[in-house]
This record gives sequence, structure tokens and C-alpha cells, in this order.
Amino acid sequence: MDVARRNNVKILGDGPATMVFSHGFGCDQNMWRFLAPQYSARFKTITFDLVGAGGSDVTAYDPKKYASLSGYADDLLEIVDEFATGPVIFVGHSVSAMVGMLAGIREPEKFAAHVMFGPSPCYINDGDYVGGFSREDIDSLLDTLESNYLGWASSMAPAIMGAPAQPELGEELTNSFCRTDPDIAKHFARVTFMGDNRADVGRLIAPTLVVQSSDDLIAPLSVGEYLKRTLPNGMLRVVENVGHCPHLSAPCASADVMDEFLATLGR
Repeated sequence: MDVARRNNVKILGDGPATMVFSHGFGCDQNMWRFLAPQYSARFKTITFDLVGAGGSDVTAYDPKKYASLSGYADDLLEIVDEFATGPVIFVGHSVSAMVGMLAGIREPEKFAAHVMFGPSPCYINDGDYVGGFSREDIDSLLDTLESNYLGWASSMAPAIMGAPAQPELGEELTNSFCRTDPDIAKHFARVTFMGDNRADVGRLIAPTLVVQSSDDLIAPLSVGEYLKRTLPNGMLRVVENVGHCPHLSAPCASADVMDEFLATLGR
């Protein structure tokens, strides 16, 4: 399988290190268009689509391979092996932050650092852990997805995006959700929202920046605080933003906290 075609890999810029950007559920690499270009003068930048999303090769989608995030981590490592030069700084949004974490645990020598936008190792509340949703909430969400995916996408995408002053972004996310094959989206949603990677968080040794919005329907601040406490080398920064996609709705503030983090790495 041609990796570039499978994941619709795009490369810009050049530099002594590589920055790899990976999108979240229902999105594609276009969601990085305000952030990734800011770094192409200093880094080799790689954007790509998860298999089943955007311009990826949908025929490569294997429900067995992608029954867990491990399958996506396999793809990421292949992309890094084939296209990255020098140390890799992985930038992942939402579920992709966990994909990057798994890849970084498996082959830590390949990753210099991680940046996680709106990450969550577990969406379901469990004892003292507040993921933001009850099990009943998640079951209801998945049931609605199964019965009426397009209706769910039309109602939920604007709420997920937030950004009330930029309604065009909510419309963009709705369209992105609706372009995704419904069967693949349903499968990926189950893998995403039923996942629990809390046991893995403490194994990610690379420096990690957690970027959270001040008001996020999907990843509440309690999750960011949990990650800060649990990551061996973690930093948390909160961006003043309503919604789950600060890289789209607050790109300048997002770049500011990324630059602060990169400076601590000497980059």
C-alpha cells in the first residue's frame, strides 16, 4: 500500500525537525490550514488524513485493523518512517492526540515532543475521574449516530465547534462530518468515545503540551488537569475559546502557546 496515497500525505517546508499534524473525528487535514503553514518556514510539516477521512484511500479501511486506535498508530509510524526527517513534533487534535501518544509510547525514539489539542484519554466519568460524560450519555450519542448519522452531524457539529462569533466554522465542520462515510464514522465514533487510554498516559515520556479551550463541550478542563498531573513531562495551557477546535477558531492564541512550548525545547 502506497502510504502517501493511503493517507493523502501533504508535505510543506523544510527544516532540521518535522512537525506532523493529525486531525480529529469527523475532520480532515484542512482543519490545520490556519496553524500548520505558520511552521513551514521553520520545520518540515506533514499533514495527512486518517484512513476513512478526507482524501484518504477509503478502500484501505479495515474494520478489524481500526477496531482500536492502535491501527491508526501503526499508520502514523509508517508516515513518520517514510516522510519525516530529524526529530518529530507530533500535533494531534482530539482522538489523534491519543493516536500520537500510543505511537510515542511504542517508538519513543522517533518523537521529540507532542502537542495535544483538546485531548481526552477517556470520555466517560469514572469515580474521581471526570471525563465529561456518563456512560448513558455516550450510549445515547452512539445510538443516535447509528439511527440518524446525518441528523446527528447537523445538530452536533456546530455545538462541537462552538465559536459562536464564527458560525461559518460550525457549518464547515457539519459539511466535513457529512462527507464522511456514515459506516466508517459510526465505527470510528465507537472506537473514540468508548476508548480508555488512561493507563497509557503515564508511559509517554516525551515533553507534551496539552492545549485546551476554556469552554469545551467535548473535553472539559478537568481532563486537561488530569493529563497535566499524569503525564511525566506535561504542560497545560488553556486558550480562551468556546469550542473543541481552537486551532481553527483561535489559531493565533494556539500558535502562541505552541511557540512558548517549542521555546522550552530550544526550537
